[in-house]
Amino acid sequence: MKKYFVDLSQTPAELKKGLIQLTSEYPVTLKKQPGCTELTFIKNTGLKNTGELCIKQIQNGILVNYKRKIDALRALGHLFGQLYTNNEENKYTEQSNFEMLGAMLECSRNGVLTVDNVKAFIRRLSLMGVNTLMLYTEDTYEVPGEPFFGYLRGKYTQKELKELDNYADNLGIEMFPCIQTLAHLAQVLQWQDTYRDISQDWLNSYILLAGEEKTYKFIEKIVSAASAPFKSKKIHIGMDEAWALGQGKYLEKHGKVSKTEIMKQHLKKVITICKKKNLKPMMWGDMFVYHRNKNVKVTKDMINAIPKEVELIYWDYYRTDKENYNQFIKLYRQLKKEPIIAPGAWNWNYFWSDLKFAYATIGPCMTAAREKNLTKAFITTWGDDGMENDIYSALPAIQYFAEHGYNNKPGKQLLKTNFYGSCLGNIEKYELANLLDDKFYIKKYFPEETNPSKWLLWDDPLIGLCEPHQEGMSFKKHYQELSLKLQKEIKGDVYSKRLVFPCQIAKVLALKCDIRKNIVKAYKSGNKKGIKQLISNELNPLITETRKLWKVHRTVWLSTYKPFGLEVIEIRYGGLINRLESLKDRLNDYISGDVKTIPEFETKLLKFHKTSKKYLLHVNTYKRVATPSAMF
Repeated sequence: MKKYFVDLSQTPAELKKGLIQLTSEYPVTLKKQPGCTELTFIKNTGLKNTGELCIKQIQNGILVNYKRKIDALRALGHLFGQLYTNNEENKYTEQSNFEMLGAMLECSRNGVLTVDNVKAFIRRLSLMGVNTLMLYTEDTYEVPGEPFFGYLRGKYTQKELKELDNYADNLGIEMFPCIQTLAHLAQVLQWQDTYRDISQDWLNSYILLAGEEKTYKFIEKIVSAASAPFKSKKIHIGMDEAWALGQGKYLEKHGKVSKTEIMKQHLKKVITICKKKNLKPMMWGDMFVYHRNKNVKVTKDMINAIPKEVELIYWDYYRTDKENYNQFIKLYRQLKKEPIIAPGAWNWNYFWSDLKFAYATIGPCMTAAREKNLTKAFITTWGDDGMENDIYSALPAIQYFAEHGYNNKPGKQLLKTNFYGSCLGNIEKYELANLLDDKFYIKKYFPEETNPSKWLLWDDPLIGLCEPHQEGMSFKKHYQELSLKLQKEIKGDVYSKRLVFPCQIAKVLALKCDIRKNIVKAYKSGNKKGIKQLISNELNPLITETRKLWKVHRTVWLSTYKPFGLEVIEIRYGGLINRLESLKDRLNDYISGDVKTIPEFETKLLKFHKTSKKYLLHVNTYKRVATPSAMF
């Protein structure tokens, strides 16, 4: 393939280390070779302060004028994309709509990205023009003197984080910590012998005990540890979704106190800690303005509860129309804050990111932010319920977000070109895998959150809790066709190999989606011969393909994340495979006459959610579909 040549001796010093980091993976060389096009970079202080780039064909190659380091790297990503798509331009210019265009990578819900994979994301983000990166770490960073903080969870060492910070800085990306200082700390507080005194609740605590001196000594310790590896003075202190704040031990000691008042006092103390360390905090804003409550009234108490030193983040992953975002931006401004806006990549609770829904929400979100003159935005990834997702599948959503950061109306071709350039892959192949969760039976539908791949896979094969939510349809043909399409797209390169995972899921779902219905039908008609054929033709292949899926998923995990947390995924596969084997044994017992009935097949199944063909089931947890029992 054609490459670009960059003469480091003629290149601005701030770009040199980053360019060296890119040479191992991207079509750029630092040694002149036949057929290479020479790139020249010139830093132009006269360009727009928030970011601007200009690419021009010149007599002896290509000239890139840029304002910020990240603009030069986005220009390079665009040029790489042109190599892949053979779409050269005489001139190309862009201006950034945001001074901060960031990404947050999930590293807490079991899937802790390896250092090499964080570096791979950093390279891709820099070529997209993303200039800020946070790793979401609830307990997955080293805190000296706290051995149970991140215990057996694959936490990052101080050395690893410092290495990543330097690596990102070379590529124009500012890294800073993203932690929790109030809620979402169940992974820490589960070790009650160590953390009982700072836990709000006696059992199953996920919230710190506000108002206690020991709590703030602990917070000071984690804030110090989290911020130490980074050059940046920014810090994200979390504090979202503390819905049970003020309960448990806090209620026993202080009586009933409003959440706003508790937040005010707690936040004041945490901000004092940040100021002591010269840190600039930001936090999620939902404890003041929650995105599901449009009718919230902003009061003086709410305004007074928020210190002037902290920035608020308006996260919202659900709205598909611009006006909703406008309403909430207005509410945040009533709090006397210019919010940082945060859409989502919709990778959580999916094996493969729901790109359709991500695009449908990111577009209006970023348009509203731009039109309302917000200057800061970042996109989130999450790993709810154990990080079943391949986080690389979120890259198209992040690219789409980045395109909105530099363009008012990014077109499909620009998205495709730039994705090739930054991610070295065909975005349409990644979008094809999104059909794992498609409403294939409706020709045109507006995207919304629905994840049939998750509940069809984990639905217990004997009990069939989710069977009524198939709405009387068969998904078999859809998944058969999808697996064949994905199989055709899998080549020898490492990028299309990521499609092996969704392809294998489709194979398993094609076999599994109807198997219980078919077996129960044969059972109720007393057709033992038919059951025997189903065991041979459907159940045995399903067991084989499910075992393959387990191993494929394990390979994806170990090549992407640290090994800690894989045990949760493997326990799920182990349970599913054993239940399939149990189904087979029970059927054989029935065929042989050793048992007269299979009680699970005698029970009438009910819907546990209000769903329809139009509004298909979406589940948030494995345990909700694996068993009807609450004891799990």
